[in-house]
Amino acid sequence: MAPRPNAATPPLRKPPQVLQLTKKEEQLRLEREAAEARAAAEAANARAAQLENAARAGRGEAPIAPQRPSSPAAASAATPVGDDELFDLSGFEGLSMADLLGPDERRQRRAAPQPASAAAPARTVDEFDFDEEAFLAALDEQEFVGTTGEVATGTVIGLESDGVYVDIGGKAPGFMPKKECGLGVITNLKERFPKGLQVEVLVTREQNADGMVTISARALALRQSWEKVRLLEKEGKVLQVKVNGFNRGGVTCDVEGLRGFIPRSQLQEGENHEALVGKTLGVAFLEVNPETRKLVLSEKKAATAALFQNLEVGQLVEGQVVSIKPYGLFIDLGGISGLLHQSALTGGQLRDLREVFGQGDRVKALITELDPGRGRIALNTALLEGQPGELLIDRDRVMAEAADRANRARSVLRQQEQSAG
Repeated sequence: MAPRPNAATPPLRKPPQVLQLTKKEEQLRLEREAAEARAAAEAANARAAQLENAARAGRGEAPIAPQRPSSPAAASAATPVGDDELFDLSGFEGLSMADLLGPDERRQRRAAPQPASAAAPARTVDEFDFDEEAFLAALDEQEFVGTTGEVATGTVIGLESDGVYVDIGGKAPGFMPKKECGLGVITNLKERFPKGLQVEVLVTREQNADGMVTISARALALRQSWEKVRLLEKEGKVLQVKVNGFNRGGVTCDVEGLRGFIPRSQLQEGENHEALVGKTLGVAFLEVNPETRKLVLSEKKAATAALFQNLEVGQLVEGQVVSIKPYGLFIDLGGISGLLHQSALTGGQLRDLREVFGQGDRVKALITELDPGRGRIALNTALLEGQPGELLIDRDRVMAEAADRANRARSVLRQQEQSAG
C-alpha cells in the first residue's frame, strides 16, 4: 500500500517589521535634547544672576554679570558634558515656576531700589497722630437718625407739591407727605411751611436705601392729643365741645383734634339729637382708647362730673338715704351718690345699719375720699361723734352740731393724711 502523502505545509509568514533606530538617528536625538537642556540651564542661570543682583542691590553691593558662554558650541567645547551632568536637576532646587519662566517687569519694578530722594521715611506706630475727641465727634455726626416712633426736631429745607423736606440731621432729609403735615386740611403748604421753619415731627418709617426717612407732624399731633385726653379723663374734667355731625347712634364732635362720639343714650336730648348740630355741650369721658381710636363722651356724666368739681375732701355735705345695703348706705347729694360705709358710720358696736339711719332720712357727713374718674364719694359720720357710739345714743344732737364738729374732724383728717404721706 502506497504511503499517504503528507499534508500541504502552510506558507511561512514574514515577521512584522520592527522599527529600528539607527545609531545616527539616536545621536541626533541626544544632541537635540542636549541643546534644549542647555537653553533651559542658561535661562535658569540668567534668572539666578538677576535674583542675586537684586539681593546685592538691597545690601548696597555692586551687581555681577552672569557667566554665559559665547555660543553653545564654545560651551560644549570648553567643558565636556556628560549625560549625568547634562540632566542634573540639582541646580533647579528652590526655584519656583515663576523663576523658571523668566523675569516679570512688575516684580522687577517692586524689587528695584527706590532713589533716596523718592523713598518715604519709615515711621513707627507711635509717630501717627490720633485725636480721640475728633474721632468721637465724627462718630456723632454719623449717628443713625430715624428710628420709627422717634420724635425729631428739624428745619424745612424744601417743598414739593406732594410734601415737605425737613432736615432732621440724618444722611438725607426727611420727607413729610402732604396728608401728614398736620391735623385737618392744609391748602397752602408754602404758607404753612416756609423754608427755615423749625418743626417737630414723628418718624413713621425708617430710612430707605438713600437714607431718607418718612416723617409726620400729624402723627405727632395725634399722639400728643391722646396723651392730653387721657390726662383730662384721669382728672375727671368736663369739656365744652361743639357738635359737628350726627348719625343714627348719636352725634360727633372735635376734642383736641380727635373725633369724639356721644351716644344718644348719653345725651340730655337724645330723642332729637339731629337738632344738636352746631350747639355746644358739656361732656365727660366714658371711654378713651388710643389703640382702637375710640373716644366716647357723655353729656349726662358731665352733669355728675360738674358736681365733683364743687366738692373736696373734708367738706361737710348733706343728703338723703336712697339705698341701704349690707355694707353701707347710699346718700343722694343732689344728682350724685356718696357711700357711707358701715365702718365709717359710728365708732360704737353696730348690729344693724338701720339702728342709726333709715330709708329717706337726712344725713350730714364728711367727705373723706373723692374719685371723679370712677364717680365715687366716700362719706363718714363717725368723725362727727364726740365719743364712740354717740350716734346710737343721740343722733339728733350730733346732726345739729355737725357744722361745729366738722371743724374738729378736719384736723383729724389732716393728721391722718400727714401720717399716711
